[in-house]
Amino acid sequence: MDYSVIGRKIKEMRKVVGLTQGDLADGICTQALISRIEKGDIYPSATTLYQISLKLGVDINYFFEIGTTPRLDYIREVENQLRHLRNNRKYKEMIDLIKAEEKNPLFYKDNEKLQLLYWHKGIYEFEVNHDPQASFALLHKAYHLTAHGKKAMTEREMQILSSTGAINLTLNKYDEALQYYSQIETSIKTTGPLQDKSIKTKLFYNFARVLTRLGRYEESTSYCLKAIKWCFEEELLWGLGELHYQIGYNYELTAEYDKARPYIQHALNMFTLRNEVDYIKFLEDKLAKLAESEDTPVTIESK
Repeated sequence: MDYSVIGRKIKEMRKVVGLTQGDLADGICTQALISRIEKGDIYPSATTLYQISLKLGVDINYFFEIGTTPRLDYIREVENQLRHLRNNRKYKEMIDLIKAEEKNPLFYKDNEKLQLLYWHKGIYEFEVNHDPQASFALLHKAYHLTAHGKKAMTEREMQILSSTGAINLTLNKYDEALQYYSQIETSIKTTGPLQDKSIKTKLFYNFARVLTRLGRYEESTSYCLKAIKWCFEEELLWGLGELHYQIGYNYELTAEYDKARPYIQHALNMFTLRNEVDYIKFLEDKLAKLAESEDTPVTIESK
């Protein structure tokens, strides 16, 4: 893609309205970033481009009508940013992005774009405002923006139901959580290949977590093993640490410490690769306690 098209237009409009690069950057980003955008070195993020359009006094659609950059790229950029912020639990930055895009007319032209905002706003209501009622209302609204009369569930609809199930799990509403996860599992069996392979990994992991809470340890472990097999088949890294830990935890809860330790050790190795410091310390302590339970010495292989 030729990023210079948008960069040149930004430069032209900036000069028309009499702003320096520093003036345009004020409250948005650095002057150096504006310079790189205008030169075509980089493409502005979704939020940055929207804020630039406001300061220049033009509708953001203007930038998508001038050349080779399709509007779809902007939407995908917003979606990628929201995914990153959601996965890393950066909810303050997430809601700031949502509020910026709520003023953007691009997100009110069709339900799929609006759905993206409602979904993440629902997550924010639960994680930050601790308001399950508001969260469920937004997630329900997001899901039904596109779910009406469909023969197959979209991947985003699966993710919205997964978020709803996760909140029910946190609230100890296990039957409700299982209902949502079962809907997703049924849909996966009847749709084509998943584009986002991690949906299935996360689904099986969430099933396992609920089943562990219900004391159905063998079923939980079975889901974990299916998910691990899936990860290897699809060459997925995410989830291997979590899944091995869950199996080890199931064995720990049934006092089968000799079976628990190898799985906990494998989980430790995976989290060490990811440099997840909090998990590393937790798992090292867990291995030490398991060794004490067996009354045998422990060797922590990650050190």
